[in-house]
Amino acid sequence: MCDMTIRVSGLSVELGGNPVLRDLDLTVAPAELVAIVGPNGSGKSTLLRCLAGLLPATGGTVEVFGAPPVDEPAFWRRTTLVGEEPAWYPGLTTREHLELTHTVHAGPRLTVDAALELFDLAVRADAPPLNLSTGQRQRLLLAAALLRPSELLLLDEPERGLDSGFRERLAVLLDEYTAEGGTVVMATHDPALAARGRQVSPTGGQVTAAA
Repeated sequence: MCDMTIRVSGLSVELGGNPVLRDLDLTVAPAELVAIVGPNGSGKSTLLRCLAGLLPATGGTVEVFGAPPVDEPAFWRRTTLVGEEPAWYPGLTTREHLELTHTVHAGPRLTVDAALELFDLAVRADAPPLNLSTGQRQRLLLAAALLRPSELLLLDEPERGLDSGFRERLAVLLDEYTAEGGTVVMATHDPALAARGRQVSPTGGQVTAAA
């Protein structure tokens, strides 16, 4: 049995011939929250894409659940990635997007109605996502991510478009996810969110221990 959810050793990545990550080492334990912090361009999103098996490494190794991550169904049954806004299904409402997630994934963590209430989307349940505000669409992404069962959440700036009140609620939801045994790795610019876990810089190693 693997004792770490994530093991990264000597990871290097070049994009267009330019080094983005160099000799990065990282381990993440089950039920841990790790915040990847640093300025734009420091490699936060690149690291998440490597952990998701969507970007090959130039050098070093990446293991998730004891094996290299691969863009295949078995991997995505255990892993959820929230990054760039997806192409929403035309003609489906907010509720129907969540119902689709609920139907596809066995053993959902929440009901659709609970997710709508928790993410303040109930009053917009019958609206298509493209008619929602930026913050509402971000809440829909997070609702879908936390509705489905998973063991690892990879989040790229989950605070994007959220007001301060909902950022606080998100922090509590992530605490609850790790309390259930799930692991969170997120790239964030929000100091309060980052303070909920161990902070790591892709260019400089560990920043600070968890609060």
